[in-house]
Amino acid sequence: MSGFTNAAARLAGLAGALAGWRPDEFWRATPAELAAVIAAIAGGEGAAPPANTSDLARLQEMFPDG
Repeated sequence: MSGFTNAAARLAGLAGALAGWRPDEFWRATPAELAAVIAAIAGGEGAAPPANTSDLARLQEMFPDG
């Protein structure tokens, strides 16, 4: 396997184990989204602030399936 393939497999495993992402969620995510999730889980600097009610309302409009 190539270096990219090995790295992608490790990151997909981490995303699944730590964030509960399914493979399709991992592959649709951008590198920035993956980095933000990992930073938030690790509690490191640069983690996104918690969502506020405006953020939640916008997400509910974007993803109305519940």
